[in-house]
Amino acid sequence: MPKILNIVETAYRATLEEQDDTILWLTHALKNSGADISILLRANAVNYAAKGQDASGLAFGNMTLTHPPEIDKDVAKMVEKGVPVYLVEEDAEERGLSGADLIPGAKKIKRKELPELIDQYDQVWHW
Repeated sequence: MPKILNIVETAYRATLEEQDDTILWLTHALKNSGADISILLRANAVNYAAKGQDASGLAFGNMTLTHPPEIDKDVAKMVEKGVPVYLVEEDAEERGLSGADLIPGAKKIKRKELPELIDQYDQVWHW
């Protein structure tokens, strides 16, 4: 079975329609099916690892979101299931996120270390 690295760069894709990120959902489903899969959060997607997100009360005109996404909890569940979750440290810092703001178990990696990380995988999927 190949080792797969899912690089998530585009944040909040389909979170209003689906109440979760489709790629995080796919990663979780593949892990449940036995895949050897990891996640790398970069650019705006590093926000997924920020603790305590609350999208309740989100509304567009008269339409309110009845089931707001809980992306931070989705990421925490993946960490608990043994999915390695990496995030680009510099991207988090650029967005004002420090270690105390992040979900425990998410591993910070420097940009310059990305080639070494990517080299550990047979397949790299970039979203």
